[in-house]
Amino acid sequence: QAQLEESGGGLVQAGGSLNLTCASSRPAGVRYSMGWFRQAPGKEREFVAAISWLGDNTEYAESVKGRFIISRDHAENTLYLQMTNVKLEDTALYYCAAMYGLGPSMNANDYAHWGPGTLVTVSS
Repeated sequence: QAQLEESGGGLVQAGGSLNLTCASSRPAGVRYSMGWFRQAPGKEREFVAAISWLGDNTEYAESVKGRFIISRDHAENTLYLQMTNVKLEDTALYYCAAMYGLGPSMNANDYAHWGPGTLVTVSS
């Protein structure tokens, strides 16, 4: 079973940048594709970005295209989210998640494992 833990959240000014990291552990031989989701106060959880097992396919929410980049490092079992030109509406609790299979997927229901989240707050 995969275990996930996010880090890198914090306070950032609008227009600034922030890098999130998700450290993961997984059983040998199990293939996971991974994704980032977020939940803002008073709102439902939403998809942000996803990456395939091989890292050759990615998906992004329209709201973050051109500003966020998802990547992964197999050797380090780590998932990344580079956030640039952040906006006030990017304020949320950010979760990384892992799903069995090659992926990627934008559907939260496809993901079996979730981290506890890291808070990103964007100020004006």
